[in-house]
Amino acid sequence: MTGTTARRTVVSIAVSAALACSTACTGPGGSDDSGATTGASGPTGSTAPSASAVPSSSPPALTGASADALRAVERATGRAGSARVESTTVMGRELSLEAAGALGWDDGLTGTLTITYTGGTTAETMRRLGTTAMEARYLPDAYYARMGDEFAERVGGRHWIKYVYEDLEDLGGGAGAGFADQMRNTTPNQAVKLLLSAGDVRRVGAETTRGRRTTHWSGTVGGATEQTVDIWVDDRNLLVKKVERGRTKTGELTQTAYYSDYGVPVSAARPPAEDTADFKELLASQGS
Repeated sequence: MTGTTARRTVVSIAVSAALACSTACTGPGGSDDSGATTGASGPTGSTAPSASAVPSSSPPALTGASADALRAVERATGRAGSARVESTTVMGRELSLEAAGALGWDDGLTGTLTITYTGGTTAETMRRLGTTAMEARYLPDAYYARMGDEFAERVGGRHWIKYVYEDLEDLGGGAGAGFADQMRNTTPNQAVKLLLSAGDVRRVGAETTRGRRTTHWSGTVGGATEQTVDIWVDDRNLLVKKVERGRTKTGELTQTAYYSDYGVPVSAARPPAEDTADFKELLASQGS
């Protein structure tokens, strides 16, 4: 393998990890009208603001009993500050993954998820390079992905990649625009905010979700692509389940997430600097 090819391979792995880490905690990402997806020069489209980002142009604010009920959910879930999370995400042919861990949002996004690749072209690439799962640590200013030993051999023995949110804002083609705010504002109640911006919110009815009595709400959110949002809420006005669906050029885009143990203690330590490669520096090395 030539030096140039090796550097491109490292960058490709780093981009794939960025896509997985951001998707696992924020919800499915969008795609622009051209169907751009992740490439070796950096994430495009797939890591742009996700389905969990409230559209810039939305119908008039929801009013009435439904709005009051959903705002109570938004407040209660936001105040809880943390929760255990289990999610599955499918991004067309590109990526499918499972994630589990705990996230907090009292003072910026914090926490740890274990992310397992389960399918798609990205997963196939990562498997060939010896990585089928990774640990992601989220801190208020950056997130970190722990890669396998095979990746470490390519970057001087370093196992972790650091992604500074502000650096991701500067990705070419505007792909990272809004990324920092998106990651900092990632909370379960973002799905509730989405529903409050929808023009067709409806109370589906009472259902049992993982053994708990819940109320199911549903709505459609416009934007670059139309997306449906469903949430299930318990009698404490806390989110129990969320499903977001949309479409991109690579196929259907779906995330299902379950939330439990609200208020659980959450921590995430920065990996040792000597065992960490910076994503921005990896991108720069591709052109050297």
